[in-house]
Amino acid sequence: MARALYIHWPFCLAKCPYCDFNSHVRERVDIAGMEAAMLADMRFEHAASHGEPLESIFFGGGTPSLMPPALVGRLLAEAERLWGFAEGIEITLEGNPSSVEAANYAVLADAGINRVSLGLQALDNETLRFLGRLHDAREGLDALEIAQRQFARVSFDLIYARPGQSLASWRAELERALAYGTGHLSLYQLTIEPGTRFETMVRKHEFTPLDEDACADMFALTREMTAAAGLPAYEISNHARPGEESRHNRVYWRYQDYCGIGPGAHGRRGGMATVRHRKPENWLSAVTASGHGLSEARELSRSEQASEAMLMGLRLDEGVDLDAMAQRFAMPREALCDEAKARFYVGQGLLWQRGSQLGVTTQGMALLDGLLGEVVPADLVET
Repeated sequence: MARALYIHWPFCLAKCPYCDFNSHVRERVDIAGMEAAMLADMRFEHAASHGEPLESIFFGGGTPSLMPPALVGRLLAEAERLWGFAEGIEITLEGNPSSVEAANYAVLADAGINRVSLGLQALDNETLRFLGRLHDAREGLDALEIAQRQFARVSFDLIYARPGQSLASWRAELERALAYGTGHLSLYQLTIEPGTRFETMVRKHEFTPLDEDACADMFALTREMTAAAGLPAYEISNHARPGEESRHNRVYWRYQDYCGIGPGAHGRRGGMATVRHRKPENWLSAVTASGHGLSEARELSRSEQASEAMLMGLRLDEGVDLDAMAQRFAMPREALCDEAKARFYVGQGLLWQRGSQLGVTTQGMALLDGLLGEVVPADLVET
C-alpha cells in the first residue's frame, strides 16, 4: 500500500554543472497547465495505488521552491481529499536558498509544508560559483535563518570532496554547518555524473576530481564529526538527530510503496515500477491524451524487487533483516545474499551481522558500491 507521495517540479532557473536530475530551464512556465496536469496525474495514481492515509509527501525537483505557494496548497488539498493524511504527516519541500524563494517560506508553511531541505551546497562564494549556484553564501545563510523560524524541521545539503579541497578546510566548513543547529544534514561527495557539464570539464582537463584516498578521509571525518555532534549517519550520506530522519526517504530505502507524479517521477507500488515522461512538454501531452503522465508501468519480478530491496536497505545504518526479506519475497536467504562472502567481510570489519540482521559498517560504507556487488547476487534466482 502506498503511504508516500512524490511530486516532481522539473523547472530550475539554471542547470547546475554537477546535476543529473530531471531538471529543465524554461523562460516561461504554464502554471495553470501544470496544475491541471498534476492534479490529473495525482488522481490517476490514487486510483491505481489503493493507498492508506499518506504518511509523507515530498516536493522534489528541479526547484520546487519556485512553485507558486497557492499551487502547493492546492496539490496538498487534493492529496488530502484523495488519500487522507496520517496524523503527524511529514510534508517536505526542496528549495534553493535564494532571497526570492525565502520570501515565500511563511506562505508555504501556511500551505502545509512542515519540513524544508535547502540546497546550500557550500558556505563560501568561490565554491558556490564553481558549483554553478545562483545564490551567494550570505544569501544562503539568510535563507537558512528564515527557514528555521518558519519550519519545525530544516535540513540542508553540502557537497564535499571538491577539487583541491583539503581535509582541514572540510573540517572547518562542517564545523560551521553543525553550528547552525539543524536536525538533519545531507552531506554528499562530489561525483562526476555522465552527461553533466562537469563530466565534459573533466574530460577536457579543466579540473581534476579529488583522489579516492582524500575522499575516504573526508568521508571518515564526516561520520566522526556528525556523530560527535549528535547527528549520526542513518544512511550513507544523511545524518540526523534521532527522530529527525527523513521519513520520506526512508520509504525508498526500506523499499516501501510510494506514488510519483510530475515529469520524470518514479514510483513503486504493488510490485510495479512506474516512470513518467521526463520532458515537461511530453508529460503534459501525455496527461492531456491519457489522463496520466506515465511513460512506463512495468511489473517487477520477485527477484527484481528483492534485489532492489537489498541494494536500498544496505544503504541504511539499520541494514536489512535477511529472514524478513526471504519471507517477504518468498525466496531462500542464500538467493538474497552470498553469506559466505558476507561472513568474510564481517571478519574484515566492513559488514556487521546480528542474527538475521546484516548491515554495513562505517568503514564499509566508504566502499559501499563494491561491497554490494560482492554480497548481493547480480542475478537473484526465484524459486
